[in-house]
Amino acid sequence: MRALYQAAVARGERLPVAFAVGSHPGDFLAAIAATPPTDELDTVGAVRGAPLPTVKCVTVDIKVPADAELVLEGYLDERGLIEPEGPYGEYIGYYGLLKNNPVFHLTAITRRRDALFQTVTIGGARLGFTDTAQLGAAKTEAAIWSVLQQAIREPVAVCCTASSGGMYNVRVSMRQRNPGEARNAIAAVFCSSADVKHVFVVDDDIDVFSDEQIDWALATRFQADRDIVVASGFRCIPLDPSLQGSRAGAKAGFDCTKPFGKADSVEFTVPRAPQLPQRPRQSVEAALAAGPVTYLELMAAIGTRDGREVLRDLDRLYEQGRLARTKDGRYQMTDVR
Repeated sequence: MRALYQAAVARGERLPVAFAVGSHPGDFLAAIAATPPTDELDTVGAVRGAPLPTVKCVTVDIKVPADAELVLEGYLDERGLIEPEGPYGEYIGYYGLLKNNPVFHLTAITRRRDALFQTVTIGGARLGFTDTAQLGAAKTEAAIWSVLQQAIREPVAVCCTASSGGMYNVRVSMRQRNPGEARNAIAAVFCSSADVKHVFVVDDDIDVFSDEQIDWALATRFQADRDIVVASGFRCIPLDPSLQGSRAGAKAGFDCTKPFGKADSVEFTVPRAPQLPQRPRQSVEAALAAGPVTYLELMAAIGTRDGREVLRDLDRLYEQGRLARTKDGRYQMTDVR
C-alpha cells in the first residue's frame, strides 16, 4: 500500500482505501501472504477453498469481502507523510518511534446488523502468543521453503519462531547430499526475506520445532570459528531497535550440521537401548574369527542376556595377548589371518 500511495502522491492524487474489519480467519493469512503481482482477493479465495463473495463499496471503487463485519471506506489524502503518529506497540515486542504517516479521511462505514469488532494481538514481551507473530511466521516459512527448493537438493522442514516476531530467527533442517549445501541454504535464506536475521541449519534428525533439539545441535555440532557465516549491509526493517537508526543490517548463519560424510561416525552416533541381533549360536572365538564385532554381537553369538560369559572369554583372550580393539571400539583377534 505504501508503494501505491507514493505513486498517487507523485501524481497529486488521493488514494481510495477500504479497511475490512472482522472477516474469515483465513483472510488474515491470505492478506499477509499475497504480494504483487498476486491479487489479494484471489489469494483469499484460494485460502478459503471457495469462491470469495465480494461487494462494491458505497463511496470508493473497491471490492471488499461481502461477509466482513465492518468496512471503513475513505481515502488517504495527497499531502504525503505529514501527520505525526505513535508511539504504538509494534510486532517486534517494543514501542515503535514517532513517525509521520498519511491522513485517512473516512467517507462511509458499512456493517452487518450484528457486527462484532475483531482485533488481533500484537507486541509485548511474549510475542509467541500474539496473532501477528503467528501469521508472520507462516508467511516467512512459506517464502523460505520456496527458495530452499531451488537452492538445495533436499530441504526437510522450516520453522520461523513466533517468539522472534515470526521473522527474525529461522531454523532449517535438510539432508546433506553434497559438501557445502548447508552454506547454500544459509545464503538462500539470507536472500529470501529482508526480515530474517539469523539462520540455523541442522540435519534431518533434528526437529526444528523443538527448542531442546535446536539447543543440542548448536551445542554439539557447531564451532563458532568454523561454522558461522556473518554478512552485513543488508536491507532490513527499521523497526528493529538493535539497528540504532541504521537502514542496513547484518545477518548470521549457524551451520549446526554434522561434518559432511561423518553422519554415521561413532562420535555422532546417538546411544539407544540395545536390541540383540538374531544370528546363529557360536562361541566367542568363532564370532571373533569372522571379523571385528561389537560386544552386543558377541552376546547374541553365544545367546547370553547379560554378557557375563562374554566378559570371561574376553579376559582370557586378553591374557593370551590375542585380543585387540578397532578404532570404533569393536573387538578383533590379533592372530586371525
